[in-house]
Amino acid sequence: QVQLVESGGGSVQNGGSLRLTCTASMYSYGMMAWFRQPPGKEREVVASISADGVETNYADSVEGRITISRDTMKRTLYLQMDDLKPEDTAMYYCAIAYGGRWSEYYAYRYWGQGTQVTVSS
Repeated sequence: QVQLVESGGGSVQNGGSLRLTCTASMYSYGMMAWFRQPPGKEREVVASISADGVETNYADSVEGRITISRDTMKRTLYLQMDDLKPEDTAMYYCAIAYGGRWSEYYAYRYWGQGTQVTVSS
């Protein structure tokens, strides 16, 4: 069983930047993604990256402001977030899947516990 641990969340002002990190307990060749859950709302996909790191996908709401990347040798997933907005405030989760569509919540088998991102106006 793969354990995922997120870090890097925090509080920033509108327009600020954060870099989230997700470290896996073991090497696992799967598609990885970041999801987020704003207060009182459902969990939504932010971005995904293929197992080989070649293909990335982004939600329309973050396109151009957020970059997903991974270092397979370090078993680490990253999310660079720039020009953050108050609507980006949410708990951010990383997850890993072994098939399925990148945007489908139920495709992801393992999840981290989340890291909180708060953006003030």
